[in-house]
Amino acid sequence: MSNADQPTVIKKYANRRLYNTGTSTYVTLDDLAEMVKSEDDFVVIDAKSGEDITRSVLTQIIFEQESRGPNLLPINFLRQLIRFYGDSMQNLVPSYLDFSMSSLTREQEKFREQMAKTIGATAIGAMEDQVRRNMQMFERAFRMFSPFGQEGEAQPQGMAKAEEPKKTGQGDPEIESLKRQLSDVQDRLDKISKKR
Repeated sequence: MSNADQPTVIKKYANRRLYNTGTSTYVTLDDLAEMVKSEDDFVVIDAKSGEDITRSVLTQIIFEQESRGPNLLPINFLRQLIRFYGDSMQNLVPSYLDFSMSSLTREQEKFREQMAKTIGATAIGAMEDQVRRNMQMFERAFRMFSPFGQEGEAQPQGMAKAEEPKKTGQGDPEIESLKRQLSDVQDRLDKISKKR
């Protein structure tokens, strides 16, 4: 593997300064955010311990971006994400989120191609439709991982019942019975955890 194929090493020092070993310059979180947007691969290493701290630095970038507004992550999404920590589904969430974001990125490319071919008001309508479809896909993905919160929850904004795709097994009495049983178990677990 050539050096060009390897990720750039960013060293983080005790004084919180970040050093890009590829350019031999100090960088900021904003610089790293730009590298991500440019699809430049990098890893962040703690200069003292040698530990890979890329995940925490990327999380810090997201925190910085969210604190500046406009926000990308809805509060309900953040709450649902926090609920998965320590949950039996925790191991499935990273791969599912990765898959969902990859799908969203593919849809984004299709949308950009469509925008290039479209002019004026049609472009605005196409953009609104694409945003709505992406949000619906993302909300359905999270409802799938949170089956206990489905009953009684409001329908996602802009999504009529007719637009919702048919799910395999929908209306199947056995599946509906299992859902109710799982919901009862979740309610009991919630009550037990609240007592602690």
